[in-house]
Amino acid sequence: MSTVIAVANHKGGVGKTTTVASLGAGLSKKGKKVLLIDLDPQANLTQSFSIQGSQKTIYGALRGIYGLNIEMPLKKNLGLIPSTLDLSGAETELSSETGREYILKELIEPARASYDYILIDAPPSLGLLTLNALASADQLLIPIEAQYLALQGLTKLLEVTEKIKKRINPKLRICGVLITKYDKRKILNREVGESIAEHFKDKAFKIRIRDNVALAEAPAQGKDIFAYSPKSYGAQDYEALTKEILKGSKSL
Repeated sequence: MSTVIAVANHKGGVGKTTTVASLGAGLSKKGKKVLLIDLDPQANLTQSFSIQGSQKTIYGALRGIYGLNIEMPLKKNLGLIPSTLDLSGAETELSSETGREYILKELIEPARASYDYILIDAPPSLGLLTLNALASADQLLIPIEAQYLALQGLTKLLEVTEKIKKRINPKLRICGVLITKYDKRKILNREVGESIAEHFKDKAFKIRIRDNVALAEAPAQGKDIFAYSPKSYGAQDYEALTKEILKGSKSL
């Protein structure tokens, strides 16, 4: 049975898509069978792997038009359920559906036996799509920039997560808080990093993803960071994150 990890933060630009793509590729390198789900209407994860014009996306699956269509393999052990801009209308279209917060969970359930990990790239909001991601997940991974405003915004996400645990998904746990775009030369980054480590303790990942241009360049080539620049800081850091995940130190 797979572990479902939602990667979410309602603040945009924190590295959610980069983390899903890189962690997914890292886990597949370790021999794990991984499924990625692009639940963001911006479809950045889909574009990162140069998937275009797919006739069957997560949007159609959520609407009940067809089942999950897995673009498999992106590479060995790694598959993707693509997104589309049409998904931007899903929250309105699904708002009257009975059990609307469980639609994704029901879609994923039959696929769980076939994968070791299912990673969900949630949109930068706290709407119905993110609710579906958290209702489906065993664990929540939260990427966050080492900035004070980003830290303050995290409070709202944690409040929502607690409500979802109480009302919808009792098994949901925090997988870890991941600092991204980190530059140890900046005093602010170091101070916020220390605050996160002190506040979240064992729920804060030891690895901090350094600010690295290769992570921004890789999607333009349709590659993950390991295929694009295997010796870069980005590859080193996501390799370390993969090892932390596999070690289970954040599985609560």
